Amino acid sequence: MAYKILKYDPYLAPYEKDIDFRVAQYEKKKAEILAGQVSLSAFASAYEYFGFHKTAGGFVYREWAPGAERMFVTGDFADWELTRYEMTRLADGVYEIALEGDDAPCFGQYVQAVVYKNGEYLRRVPAYATRVVQDKDTFLWCAQLEDTLADYPWQANPPRMPETPFIYECHIGMAQEEGRVASYDEFRETVLPRVVALGYNTLQIMAVMEHPYYGSFGYQVSNFYAVSSRYGDSDALKRLIDAAHQNGLYVLLDVVHSHAVKNVGEGLNLFDGTEEQYFHRGARGHHPAWDTKLFDYGKKEVIRFLLSNLKYYMTVFRFDGFRFDGVTSMLYHDHALGAAFTHYGMYFSPNTDQDAVSYLMLANELIHELNPRAITVAEDMSGMPGMCLLPKEGGIGFDYRLAMGVPDLYIKLLKEYRDEDWDMGMLWYELTNRRAMEKSIGYTESHDQALVGDKTIMFRLCDAAMYTDMNKASDSPVIHRGMALHKMLRLLTASLAGEGYLTFMGNEFGHPEWIDFPREGNGWSYHYCRRQWSLADNGLLRYGALREFDAAMVALLKKYKVLLKEKEQLWCHNQDKTLIYSAGDLVFAFNFHPNKSFERYPIPVKRKGRYQVELTSDDECFGGDGRVDKKYVYETSRIFCGEGFTCYLPSRSVVVFRKKKLRTVKKKTEDG
Repeated sequence: MAYKILKYDPYLAPYEKDIDFRVAQYEKKKAEILAGQVSLSAFASAYEYFGFHKTAGGFVYREWAPGAERMFVTGDFADWELTRYEMTRLADGVYEIALEGDDAPCFGQYVQAVVYKNGEYLRRVPAYATRVVQDKDTFLWCAQLEDTLADYPWQANPPRMPETPFIYECHIGMAQEEGRVASYDEFRETVLPRVVALGYNTLQIMAVMEHPYYGSFGYQVSNFYAVSSRYGDSDALKRLIDAAHQNGLYVLLDVVHSHAVKNVGEGLNLFDGTEEQYFHRGARGHHPAWDTKLFDYGKKEVIRFLLSNLKYYMTVFRFDGFRFDGVTSMLYHDHALGAAFTHYGMYFSPNTDQDAVSYLMLANELIHELNPRAITVAEDMSGMPGMCLLPKEGGIGFDYRLAMGVPDLYIKLLKEYRDEDWDMGMLWYELTNRRAMEKSIGYTESHDQALVGDKTIMFRLCDAAMYTDMNKASDSPVIHRGMALHKMLRLLTASLAGEGYLTFMGNEFGHPEWIDFPREGNGWSYHYCRRQWSLADNGLLRYGALREFDAAMVALLKKYKVLLKEKEQLWCHNQDKTLIYSAGDLVFAFNFHPNKSFERYPIPVKRKGRYQVELTSDDECFGGDGRVDKKYVYETSRIFCGEGFTCYLPSRSVVVFRKKKLRTVKKKTEDG
């Protein structure tokens, strides 16, 4: 079968059999897991069966623990006696117990599973626990009974799917200025209005799934069905999502199915006393760089656990899609550690984990079966062909992939090259070079570039001067350069690098410093684990100007649907450090030269007519010098490079021109 992926990328022709194998394995796995099931959605309903569920007389609790010899349930309702309530073993390693009458716990009480294996009683947090909390005295984690499946009084239906996702990536806990962990409700009340005002249409929430170590940024998950209790309960998260929907925002969950925390007790590791229940045995089940456990995506029960997890967040919390973390690690047996992917054979060698590929294909099919308007984003740096094509086309099924090479490009430029040495042609190539028919999310920086050990773009540009010279009374050339390039790189990226755009909260206004979670090395301080919104609100400082530019940039790109338009390079001059390109009726003119402004600079256009400035980074309200006349109307004529006009193009600025529509005058009829 000739899949469309082979037409989109002729270089894949030698690997046609590998594409056939990819699709065949996916179809085989789907047939295997759907035996007796009518759909993937029906298969992915494990959370409705396993865990604690309210009955007429109390609760029923079920757990899959095939390696356990016996199993019990305990909690404060049982005075924490380990063996008072023994569960019954059913088929396929499932255990069950009905707790009714005086034996039944109540909502709000604490429970644990107890596995008997090799003469030991092993205390475990139930795998499908929907709320997990840590005891303040013993520091042990246990489940708290919570009815997340109960009807919730939603006030809004999900909004229309955005044509172009403008994603605001956020972390609930660090979304406030005080030295503590913020809550879902605080985010809803104080941060969500900021996101709406900026014009972003998609909220991407990270660190939601419960994780024992706060400093892991939520990427070492212990309890996949429990939303982090640090920020509040499940209803509080539902209130946040409901409020986002009321304001027209899509909400994506940063989902972590690429690995799990290795902790024993609060997580899945050694849950039933065996190494291979959820994970691979031995070295294959251990991530050498992350020191975490790796799922066995070939096991039907593991696939059901993970697919049900996706359905749970979509149906119970109404998430509109997912950003899948660590996809590259999932795709390859060596997790692509140190790999450069210099030839196509690296994508289809025996190093590829086909079980993981099939799981991702099934996950995308399930998500879009549940909600055809859902959005899925893959965090893949390898460039795996077909990541964002449908399985029937030979792909894996994601809607978008993150353009992960872009922030790496900027770090390299800022660290190793002077502004004068930036290559304009290379910039154009790197920002526009992506797989045909596969959509990307462009970004200058995400949370990754802000973590301790790295720097945000603004901090890399200005460094120590941010502590002394961000006030408007200062005239620091370091700050002037930093603000100019901060704006230019954002508009360059947002307009060119993808069919969607992402920023991390606070970075839109050049948040200073790095992100460093409380840890032993910093005295468990929250000083660098917060967002200083007051910096952008302070009229005496320059941060607010960057925020206003970000809002204007997003408004422009949305209004003219720039990310959906074909881009055409019109001019690229390395000596002048200029780059000019078109998108529909807009012309983007960048002058990256550090000190050279140009009089009567030629601006080529595709269509003759009248043009006027629509946006410029040099506007005084954006912290610029106000060197651009926004009222002047430019008439095109023949210039040496073709049709166009000439204008003043200031140094370190971008000017966006829009072709004005011709005004038509209707002739009056005899009747008036």
